[in-house]
Amino acid sequence: MPTWLPTWAPTVLLLTASNVFMTFAWYGHLKNLGNRPWIIAALVSWGIALFEYLLQVPANRIGAQTMTLGQLKILQEVITLSVFVPFAVLYMGQQLKLDYLWAGLCMLGAVYFMFRS
Repeated sequence: MPTWLPTWAPTVLLLTASNVFMTFAWYGHLKNLGNRPWIIAALVSWGIALFEYLLQVPANRIGAQTMTLGQLKILQEVITLSVFVPFAVLYMGQQLKLDYLWAGLCMLGAVYFMFRS
């Protein structure tokens, strides 16, 4: 990792990419494999999840250099919601609801409490 790059930057980038894979692993089969046996969906999802872990593990190791475990977890949850909402609306065709805004505001509160000095 370049010394000029803050530790949180590669952590955020890797966790974001990791969450894209995991969101597809968890929910993509509902759209693409709905007519297949669940075991096929599970195997495909596990294959996708492998890529998630290949990004998530180094992201957490890098982030743990400067963040606490709680901070890493809240960061991951905020990224998860940031990835999930566009996925749900754009890919899965779900309606954008105000509940996503309220959930995001709750997450901002969690970020405040975990990252305050």
